[in-house]
Amino acid sequence: MTNDIVLHYDKLIEENNDPVNDPKPLQEYMDKWDGQVFIDKMHPDSNKTVLEIGVGTGRLAIRIAPLCKQFTGIDISPKTIARAKEHLAKNNNADLICGNFNEHDFESKFDVIYSSLTFMHIEDKQNTINKIYNLLNSNGRFVLSIDKSQDKFIDLGTRKIAVYPDNPNDTETYLKQSGFMVSEIIETELANIFVAEK
Repeated sequence: MTNDIVLHYDKLIEENNDPVNDPKPLQEYMDKWDGQVFIDKMHPDSNKTVLEIGVGTGRLAIRIAPLCKQFTGIDISPKTIARAKEHLAKNNNADLICGNFNEHDFESKFDVIYSSLTFMHIEDKQNTINKIYNLLNSNGRFVLSIDKSQDKFIDLGTRKIAVYPDNPNDTETYLKQSGFMVSEIIETELANIFVAEK
């Protein structure tokens, strides 16, 4: 991940682009990647520790944190994490980290790890999935939503960010090579959701 990505997401906050505050139609649109079916596949409960990779401003975290014992979110953008901290301030069980997932040393393992609309920013996907596998407790669960788009750029007109599109066949291969058992692949209008177990 490059500084371009950090600057892009910091700039979104400066432009007051915060999905937590989106109007209902926009929230329903975002659910096409990671709606209730995505959340249900995590099997969240009050005994589980959960990590979100690419927590953003907390769009999903505000729904997940109240359902689990301990919630951790990591994101590379300082301004995004600052906004997420505001949104999750009432959740005593939420810990937010500004950092690069692949470079961060976590102090504990997790029961559930999930990520949505983040893997397109990761070039070495196999290495990332290997790290996720190693960070999960035995019988842990990884739920991943990958965008169907194969565009190599996010183009907002004023700036263009290079991304690394995901495809379902490669993703399934990466998961299996790391040791995961892929228990389910769910296709939505805009995404493919993988449910993988350790």
